[in-house]
Amino acid sequence: MLNTIFGVIGTLITFYSYALIIYILMSWFPNARESSFGQTLARICEPYLEPFRKIIPPLGMIDISPLVAIITLNLARSGLEVLFNMIA
Repeated sequence: MLNTIFGVIGTLITFYSYALIIYILMSWFPNARESSFGQTLARICEPYLEPFRKIIPPLGMIDISPLVAIITLNLARSGLEVLFNMIA
């Protein structure tokens, strides 16, 4: 049971990481974020990215806050795996 819960949470974190990457890459293409798919990803990704953007200022024209957000998400997934190994 616990294995299933941790597996589902880990899978959701992985899918969310992919959604973040797709959302970030969409900024390279004109009007991609204005599409219905882009707006859906914005509703999913922006609430998570917003605190990172408030803390980390852009470096010139480059916004590194999404990179830090993805690294943080992956660290959370790794921490979840460590926690599961400790419990199991």
